[in-house]
Amino acid sequence: MITQQKFPKGFLWGASTASHQVEGGTVNQWSAWELAHAATLATTAEQRLSKTTSIVKSADWKDIKPLATDPENYVSADGIDHYNRYEEDFDLLEGLNFNSFRFGIEWSRVEPEEGVWNPEALDHYHDYIDSLLDRGITPVLNLWHWTMPTWFTDKGGFEKKENLPLFDAYVAKISEEYGDKLKYVITLNEPNVYASFSYYSGEWPPQKKSAATMLTVYRNLVQAHRRAYTILKANNPALQVGIAAQLANIQAKRPHNPLDGVITKTMRYAWNWWFLNRIKKYQDFVGINYYFTDYYKGINGKESPGVPLSDMGWYMEPEGLYPLLLRTWVRYRKPIIVTENGVADHKDQYRQWWIEETVLAMQRAMSEGVDLRGYMHWSLLDNFEWAYGWWPKFGLIEVDREHGMERKPRPSAIWFAQQLRVLRGDDVVTRAATATQRPAAQRKPSGHDAQPPRSRQTAATTVGRAPASHAVRQHQAAPAAGGDRAEDANQARLSGIGSRLRANPVIMTENRPTPAVRDPRLGPPPSRRRVQ
Repeated sequence: MITQQKFPKGFLWGASTASHQVEGGTVNQWSAWELAHAATLATTAEQRLSKTTSIVKSADWKDIKPLATDPENYVSADGIDHYNRYEEDFDLLEGLNFNSFRFGIEWSRVEPEEGVWNPEALDHYHDYIDSLLDRGITPVLNLWHWTMPTWFTDKGGFEKKENLPLFDAYVAKISEEYGDKLKYVITLNEPNVYASFSYYSGEWPPQKKSAATMLTVYRNLVQAHRRAYTILKANNPALQVGIAAQLANIQAKRPHNPLDGVITKTMRYAWNWWFLNRIKKYQDFVGINYYFTDYYKGINGKESPGVPLSDMGWYMEPEGLYPLLLRTWVRYRKPIIVTENGVADHKDQYRQWWIEETVLAMQRAMSEGVDLRGYMHWSLLDNFEWAYGWWPKFGLIEVDREHGMERKPRPSAIWFAQQLRVLRGDDVVTRAATATQRPAAQRKPSGHDAQPPRSRQTAATTVGRAPASHAVRQHQAAPAAGGDRAEDANQARLSGIGSRLRANPVIMTENRPTPAVRDPRLGPPPSRRRVQ
């Protein structure tokens, strides 16, 4: 049971999202990769997941398999229509008693072509931030969550140091547009995860397996953050700027074994501290994303306990946040915000326990002097989980993509909302069980029904070239790898989604709910039991 110890007034209680994972209709290097590789990911799902998660060996596999083996699972497509339905989602956020919200701006939306700014997208995010502020919810903006315009990745992305000025220009534009409305900005999300999965293991785009390239990207991301910090602080010195670092509670399997001790310290430095050490003078707070504890045993590497495991196959030790908070505080003596923390749990059987243990870990750390300023749960809504697709369920709010994107708070979310009344120490009123949209007259319009573009630099502007169309840059999905018949058939089905997105790249700017109707060109869906 959570103790009655209250958190300081002004403590940020919130939830997190990422633009590509919830908005829908994004066209970037990730969406291109999805279309090119969804067929392969579907046909290899059982083999891949048996190596990396516990789900294949569990009784729940019968629920997950129809999704995991369907190519459509690996395509973000319409997302959960958050781009249009953010007012509804903010009503739910408010109803759950949160006072802050972490979100991302989609770079490919606001700068679809190099040096060309999309006034409709810029105006959308103004309305988005205003909607949070109208509710008394503190916006926490994340600038980069792994997705980039294809024109940037065509130039080599963060592999090339000479591309950093292009990121600088994006940061400067966002600072100019929204800086006076914000208190907190996160520049980069989990640079260690991106560099490792994209350039070492090769599981993510651009799927390169090169330790040397990984280190180059990692170093360039250090410079990208430092430069972004300098730009943001120059424009608004009061802005609080940091990154969201993916930190693991790395422990020795045999605490008194010298070899385990050396390996553990090495892994802690390489994974947790290498990047943070290089930006310690360029951050006002340390953002921590915490999901798991890893135990290391000798030369065998990771050997974590087999239970309890989340749907992602991650060993669940929520109380591991406590030693991580202590180590981070001792190293950097900067305010800390838990910028992500949550569990994939499609049955909602662990989430309440996870949150309860997490809160206790935070209370314990704060009682020992850690300057903790906020906690943001991942995620507010069920979301597109990158190379895993749609089957992992991280949301406090369930989203039924097969039935009109219906939103429904999970029991753990309602329980958490009730706890927040005490933890926040104010007069919030729990509305989680009945949270609905405010009447239309009380809401600001969004999308095409919104007011005309504002005068704050939203006219199309071009850097070093003549103005061009605001249409999102088209890109052609590459053929799926291999010649397997099943993969070829699945790839043909996926081409319908790609054609639709390329033909109407701003599909998600329409202010209307988008029913989760399967594209008929994909063919009939595989039989499936709906995940409960």
